[in-house]
Amino acid sequence: MLANLDDLIAAARRVYGSAGTSRPFALLEAVDRVRSGEDPAVIAREIRSTRKKVLEVAGSNNPIHAVFGSDLAAAGEDQALARARRGIGQMLLGTLAERSFEGTYRSIVRTDELRLEDDRSGRTDTDYRVFNGQDRPVFRINIKFHGSPFRRAADLVGLEPEDCFPLATYKIHAAVKRQEEEFLSYLFLIVSIPGLTGDSAGAEVPEDLVHLASLYMQSSQPRKRDFEDLVVRRMVDARREEPVAKAVAAIGRRIDRASWRVVSARRANRLLHEKLFERVYAVRVRGFASNYRRAEVDMHFSISDDLVSLAEMLEILRDHGLQGLTARIERGEL
Repeated sequence: MLANLDDLIAAARRVYGSAGTSRPFALLEAVDRVRSGEDPAVIAREIRSTRKKVLEVAGSNNPIHAVFGSDLAAAGEDQALARARRGIGQMLLGTLAERSFEGTYRSIVRTDELRLEDDRSGRTDTDYRVFNGQDRPVFRINIKFHGSPFRRAADLVGLEPEDCFPLATYKIHAAVKRQEEEFLSYLFLIVSIPGLTGDSAGAEVPEDLVHLASLYMQSSQPRKRDFEDLVVRRMVDARREEPVAKAVAAIGRRIDRASWRVVSARRANRLLHEKLFERVYAVRVRGFASNYRRAEVDMHFSISDDLVSLAEMLEILRDHGLQGLTARIERGEL
């Protein structure tokens, strides 16, 4: 945990490395310089700020609050830390999944023609877009980590808990709508790893970085997701001897060994309509919306019967090309 301004600056330098810190942290780094007698105007030019702002922060009784609108005490509250830890954990899983997907693609298709582009920054319904060798998008991917079994699946939707994957109906609808608007195939990529969640991955994030991220997320600073991404990059690129590097490598191995399955938005939508009352038990429950206010209305898929393995999808791509894969997606076969 961060106890004071010096701890905060040290943690920020860990995140930014040799590139230097961003302007908010540079303002805090300037506090000691101003108080030791350096010229505020010179400092302001160095950090691309104003003399007025530098003096305002350096003269404050709480420089951290003057910059971020919050302080270490508020950022260190349990709920704030939990949100920050979960957010970084989810982003860490996404980053490691991206690497695993690309490795699987190269090993099966044996080409680097396709590449993934992170599309999570806009908080849309897409995690990644996939581009071909001509830098044209070929499909969208939404990665879902499946780590918690639905224990009442057998009673409510006729599936064994370990064979049941829930997906919110509104997400299926939004994916189909997006696909029809863009003429770009939309895929849900499901990674089944019992117990691996944003919370469990976030537990491996060093406490000082969680505290720092919590402070940043509470502030009015822009590009908050970019800062989370910096924290994740710092973890992924950690030196081998650092404890966090071992933890990240262990999560990466679990993802590499996981069962990867695929279902297109087109197929998911068809199955939703065919098996609505069988697999969407919410429509059979009177007063579901009022009794389960925060619950999503989920469609439940059979992992073994309704989803296709990622390896099978990539083999189709390898043997029949992108056109052959797209044709099967549009027919709802994948």
